[in-house]
Amino acid sequence: MSPRTLKTDPVMLEMPSHTMAVVQARGSPHKVFASVFPALFSSVYSLKFDLKKRGLESFKVGAPRARYPDLHNLPKEEWLIIAGIPVPENTEALPQTKPDVDVELQTWEYGTVAQILHLGPYDQEAYSVERLQQFIAENGYEMIGPHEEEYLSRPDAKTMKTLIRYRVRKAT
Repeated sequence: MSPRTLKTDPVMLEMPSHTMAVVQARGSPHKVFASVFPALFSSVYSLKFDLKKRGLESFKVGAPRARYPDLHNLPKEEWLIIAGIPVPENTEALPQTKPDVDVELQTWEYGTVAQILHLGPYDQEAYSVERLQQFIAENGYEMIGPHEEEYLSRPDAKTMKTLIRYRVRKAT
């Protein structure tokens, strides 16, 4: 009999690359997100409705994500935050709906990833991150990408749900 797997246990999986609408900013997430996510959602929903209006195949707007390349190296107020929302692979341009925030296209590479579902406030993620990093090491892998989070619930949800993810490869 195998041990019971909880939905908050770390897992290893394969993920394809994703085309993303992206905004980059520097600073603490609680300050940066106030301008970044409205610009992202506005651009992505404008794209969605433009495709629908032209009779082309539309898409479901996915959960927002953020990558933190220097999370472990700099104080929170100096973090580079690369926030994104998946868009269709064939997207060639994005509507720029907020003049002061540039939304660009990027391809986010994945491959093998390790992730964990964190339930609770963002400022209480440390234990989940430690569990995920221990899981990665115990399985003979090493992290090769930045810390990434996928926000499955709104920040004001009763129970906040965040996927914490790292790209990984077999350790050498």
